[in-house]
Amino acid sequence: MSLFLPYEKMWDMPLGGVSQEKQVPHWAGNIIYGFLAVVFKLCFRYRVDGRENLRGFKDTSGVLVVSNHTSFLDVAFMYLSARPSQWIRFLGRESLFDNAHGLVGQILSRVGAFPIKRDSADRSAIKRASRMLKNKECVGILPEGTRRNKGSMKPELHSGAAFIARMGHAPILPMTVRNAEKVKEKGKFFRFPKITIEFGTPILVSDFDFLPKDERLDACTWYAMRECFALSKRCAPEEVDMRELFPDSKDYAEAFAAHPIPTHTTGELAATLGTAATAEKKASAA
Repeated sequence: MSLFLPYEKMWDMPLGGVSQEKQVPHWAGNIIYGFLAVVFKLCFRYRVDGRENLRGFKDTSGVLVVSNHTSFLDVAFMYLSARPSQWIRFLGRESLFDNAHGLVGQILSRVGAFPIKRDSADRSAIKRASRMLKNKECVGILPEGTRRNKGSMKPELHSGAAFIARMGHAPILPMTVRNAEKVKEKGKFFRFPKITIEFGTPILVSDFDFLPKDERLDACTWYAMRECFALSKRCAPEEVDMRELFPDSKDYAEAFAAHPIPTHTTGELAATLGTAATAEKKASAA
């Protein structure tokens, strides 16, 4: 049992997936999961809807999980939603890993998180994430980059999520953590609302190939985030006002109204991707 390992070593080790290489030790992650699951169940009575949309990819394909960002608790609930049989490996702000003299970095790395530099094309983080996806692991990302209506930073949409999914040959799975923003509202005491975590249906980056090449990744991320907000607001995606949410980003509502994106199920994609992977493995062995 390893009590301490260098951060960089754990960032490059598998956690779940199909690799036969030595994995990040599970004991710390399991202890953290057990503690959080009990406390959060008592405090927030949380439940997970649509989890089968995530479970269906287990050992068959990597999947990039994306969510809107309303609370500092979003990541914790996303982590709990996949356990105990899967791990979501999160891209976290680089500065978090050095907090508390490195203790926070140890904890984050033990549960599968790894750093990304803000406001830059962090090639190391992108390569790590795509390698994890190719190993049939789950990777989680909050494309807004910061909590909505919190602090001075304004949420923005970047194409990084779609780029990572394309590099990792993996589908994107939208999700949301509903009511987490009510836990701590400005000027109010902590509250304990009932939390619902909900997974939507998967999206393929290749379905956006009808658009100009330089817009495909931006449009894919835009579409995935609209699905997240639709889950959050419990409405149809077409009812989400993305112009209001992201005034500085191009709006693709008319493009998708004229060219609807196909709806996929996890079972359909898992079967297709599994067959393709088997065929590729046979071809490489021949």
